Amino acid sequence: MAKSTYAGVNNDINGGMTSIGKIIRDAKVFSLIEDNETCEGWDLGRIEALLDKVDKEWDKYSCLVSRLPEDLFERHQVIHNKAIEEARAKGWSGEVETDDEK
Repeated sequence: MAKSTYAGVNNDINGGMTSIGKIIRDAKVFSLIEDNETCEGWDLGRIEALLDKVDKEWDKYSCLVSRLPEDLFERHQVIHNKAIEEARAKGWSGEVETDDEK
């Protein structure tokens, strides 16, 4: 059986607005991976290991953006706002995340 790998945040569905995409963006916020890393070709185990590292960083700030130090807060805003802008340009609207609330 072939091992499945991640397509990469730039090739992900919904313009990368997925749970894995969020992990990757947060990993960039905390400088756990390089800014140009897309995680293309990574297997699930490697993504899960990255998630563990991201979770440990978020735990330091009670998982709240508002508790990030100013430099990390600004980095978070830049990375996530850019991702939202790029996803919208690819047709993502955010409605997928709220479809079940109707």
